[in-house]
Amino acid sequence: MTTAQEIRIRDAEEFEQEAIAHVMLEAYQQYAFDLPEPRWEEYRDSIRNSVYGTGPHARIVAELEGEIVGSVQLFLSSEAAYGNPAMGINSPIIRLLAVSPAARGRGIATLLIKEAASRSVQLGATTLNLHTSDMMASAVQLYERLGFQRAYETDTRNGDTLVKGYWLDLSSTSLLEQVV
Repeated sequence: MTTAQEIRIRDAEEFEQEAIAHVMLEAYQQYAFDLPEPRWEEYRDSIRNSVYGTGPHARIVAELEGEIVGSVQLFLSSEAAYGNPAMGINSPIIRLLAVSPAARGRGIATLLIKEAASRSVQLGATTLNLHTSDMMASAVQLYERLGFQRAYETDTRNGDTLVKGYWLDLSSTSLLEQVV
C-alpha cells in the first residue's frame, strides 16, 4: 500500500527490530514526564521488549523514503495481547501504535490503523479493539474520529492509570469503506 506521500505500509522484517524499537521509544518518550519515573522505566522496557516478543500476529510498519517511521502490532485476542484471557476479547487488538515525532501529521497512524482493520476483516473478524489512556489525548481523538467506540467492559487499571478499552465495528464503519 502506498500513498501520494510515498508512505509504504508493510510487514516488518525481523532484521528491523532495532529500527522499530527506536521509533516506538521515540514516539512514547513524550509520556515519560506524565508517569512516575519507575512506572515510565517499566513502560519503556515493556515497549522495547515487545519488539522482540512472539505474541503479535503481525508487526506492521510505515516506511517513508526507505526509513521506518511508524509501527503497530496486531494481536488476535486479549490473551495474546495482554496475557489476560479473562478480559474476554477474542478478536483482533492493536497495540503500541507509534509514529516518529518527525513524521507526524502525514496520516501515518491512520494508514497503520486502516491496514490493521483490513487484515482483521481478512481474518474474518467483525471488530478491532485497542486500549489507551487519557494521557494519550491526541491518540484518543484519532481513534474516536476513525469510529472507535468506548468498550467500558474491557477497561483495566495499570497502577493508578485507567486503561480504557475501545472497539471498532468492522462490519459498518466508514473506515472500512476507505480500506477495502
